[in-house]
Amino acid sequence: MLLLVGLGNPGEKYASHRHNVGFMAADAIAGAHGFDASKSKFQGELREGFLDGPSGRVKSLILKPKTYMNESGQAVGAAMRFYKLSPEDVVVFYDELDLAPGKLKVKIGGGAAGHNGIRSIDAHIGNHFKRVRIGIGHPGDKTRVTSHVLGDFAKSDRDWLDPMLDAIAAAAPLLASGETNQFASNIAHRLTPERPAKKAANRNQKTKDAGDAIAQATQSQQNKPKGNPFTEAFQNLLNGKK
Repeated sequence: MLLLVGLGNPGEKYASHRHNVGFMAADAIAGAHGFDASKSKFQGELREGFLDGPSGRVKSLILKPKTYMNESGQAVGAAMRFYKLSPEDVVVFYDELDLAPGKLKVKIGGGAAGHNGIRSIDAHIGNHFKRVRIGIGHPGDKTRVTSHVLGDFAKSDRDWLDPMLDAIAAAAPLLASGETNQFASNIAHRLTPERPAKKAANRNQKTKDAGDAIAQATQSQQNKPKGNPFTEAFQNLLNGKK
């Protein structure tokens, strides 16, 4: 069994905050894979479902703690103990200041790096769980960090945020199979379209290859030895042709 945890703060007031991107990722996965409706449990919202990974179907739980970010570990610890899971069965999705918007990284263990939700989970279950860090970018000034994190995503952010959430949902089955590196690579591949310059270069190369093939065929036809008319006439006579 896999426990997927999205971090955020409860309530409409916080719904569009950058700090709530973990909630958004959890909702995207649940929606894409047909998880059951949420129910209140473990001081959070719990949804049950399955992820069909390369190694088969895996029962999975999605938990959104409702304890507010700073006490997220209470909900995660309660769910983990109830289902007799280990930290290795837990995957946490959360915002990362030190990653550029639209970037994602996965790691196991490590420090909290100032993230209060991760610090709380560390305190309740230890730090050996999988972490999916979703970049929200740094405002560039420490004095603006709080307002940046607790501010809504800009309208222009939807250009990268929506594809990111879709990619996370599509790649989630790889987490069920324990393929964390492939999960990250799959998302990167989905979010990196072929660059226009590369497309043009490939198109030009194909055109050039086609032109070269035609020129080669034409040259070959032109270089084909021409027959001697007297020899051809004699051959035709032998064959009974006039």
